[in-house]
Amino acid sequence: MAFWTRQICIWCLSVKTNSVASSVQRLSKTRRTWTQLHELSVLSFLGADDSFLKNGLKVYGSASLGNRLQSTSSSNGQIFSSESNLLSPVNHYQHQAEVIPTSEEKTFYEDWDDTLPSSALDEISEEEAVQIVAEPPLPLSSFTLRDYVDRSETLSKLVLLGVDLSKVEKRPNAAQLLLRLDFEKDIRKILLFLKDVGVEDNQLGPFLTQNPYILTVDMEALETRVAYLKSKKFGKEAIARMISRAPFLLSFSVERLDNRLGFFQKELGLSVQKTRDLVISLPRLLTGSLEPIKENWQVCQVELGFRRNEIQQIICKIPKILTANKRKLTETFDYLHNVMGIPHHILTHFPQVFNSKLLRVKERHMFLAFLGRAQYDPAQHSYISLDKLVFMPDEVFCTEVAKASVKDFEKFLKTL
Repeated sequence: MAFWTRQICIWCLSVKTNSVASSVQRLSKTRRTWTQLHELSVLSFLGADDSFLKNGLKVYGSASLGNRLQSTSSSNGQIFSSESNLLSPVNHYQHQAEVIPTSEEKTFYEDWDDTLPSSALDEISEEEAVQIVAEPPLPLSSFTLRDYVDRSETLSKLVLLGVDLSKVEKRPNAAQLLLRLDFEKDIRKILLFLKDVGVEDNQLGPFLTQNPYILTVDMEALETRVAYLKSKKFGKEAIARMISRAPFLLSFSVERLDNRLGFFQKELGLSVQKTRDLVISLPRLLTGSLEPIKENWQVCQVELGFRRNEIQQIICKIPKILTANKRKLTETFDYLHNVMGIPHHILTHFPQVFNSKLLRVKERHMFLAFLGRAQYDPAQHSYISLDKLVFMPDEVFCTEVAKASVKDFEKFLKTL
């Protein structure tokens, strides 16, 4: 009888021990499950709405954890009522779940309360409404690029570079062109190329202001045109000068540039070196219309009476005569040759007089004629050269050429 009693006790103790072990294992799983749920909840509140942040977050850790542990405790009441030491961890976690959040957690919650964005439905005061500045919408179409500068990185950088957008927008399709371009992808490489060929930094803005269309030219074509100029014995400094002073030069194809150089060499009868010097002095001869050049050439020959070699000497010294206003050119020649009596060969040696103001020439000649000193014949002792007549300041002209005072000259001008 004692034997069976001892076996029954052993069996009951084994069942109780196994039950306790199973309960502890379920408790461990429950705790891990709660930990995972708590981590997921912390992640999920970052994307939750404002009401959850303000109301649910502060009590979520304590109330939710306590309810779950109480549920676990009620379903396993017999096991937890045991005097075993295995119950102490459960009581420890249950006690932690009921603790009030620390000061750091309170600060975290308060920071979230302070930075909550206002809702579009919240009412605001009139003072706050007045302070709201609404950014104007981007116009679908405009007559000026000014409306797009603040929104376009390309336009903003071009303005900083010195490009005058008010002038660019007046050129056909130039404004639409700039709006379609990307500064880093389309423009930077052109700027670096221009710097490599010798265009100064302070000239890049004015260059693009005059010729924004170069931004669409293929890099290979630009390199080919520069290589052509080098093949024609233009030096690096000369090429840089020509490109800077004639921004459309690189927009011309090699064939067109070659035809222009051939025109000056054949039609005007200039040598290779004189042709090179001519376009270096006035590179826009290569990019402008040829009609004014042909017309002025005929005017010098037919109307003004210069010989071919005299015209060649004049245009080599003053290339602008080829593009000068026809009316001004003829009026200046008429006064110099027919009124002052200056022959062609003297005008050929001093063609700079054609660039001066005709009124200045008239005033000084009439003053010299009044004083009896208007002598323009180099063979005479009182000869006065055209450069002294035109280019000296009034003080020097009066004292050295006219042999009079500035006041006398001013009084004479009042009588005219």
